[in-house]
Amino acid sequence: MAIALALSALGTTAAEAEIAVSRRDCERLVKHEPAPDVAYQPGVDVHGNAVVPADLGGGVQLELPDVIYIPIEVLVQDKYGIPANSVLYNARAQVGVVEVRGDKVFYEDQLLNDPETAALEEACRDRLGIN
Repeated sequence: MAIALALSALGTTAAEAEIAVSRRDCERLVKHEPAPDVAYQPGVDVHGNAVVPADLGGGVQLELPDVIYIPIEVLVQDKYGIPANSVLYNARAQVGVVEVRGDKVFYEDQLLNDPETAALEEACRDRLGIN
């Protein structure tokens, strides 16, 4: 079953034009958010009974930072054809930093999102009845 979405819902002025997006594509586009009762709970089995954790020594406890920084670099030798025997051969130039904050990605403090995709996702959520 295809879901027809008016382009006006995407913020365009061509209200007569429509696109057809299949239900399957809408389901792929919309971010899945599991119900709170299905989240993993350490030390509890599927029936709510206490169980011994598999990692008896406590395991490795990682505390992830709130923001993950990913430097974007260009290898100068690739960009400018520097020969392998040059002192500049392993030179790198940082062109920016990508930051991952929760489920959002930023480049140089600019949110990386596609407004059309966000509008389409919202229209799909409405049509699928997902809040």
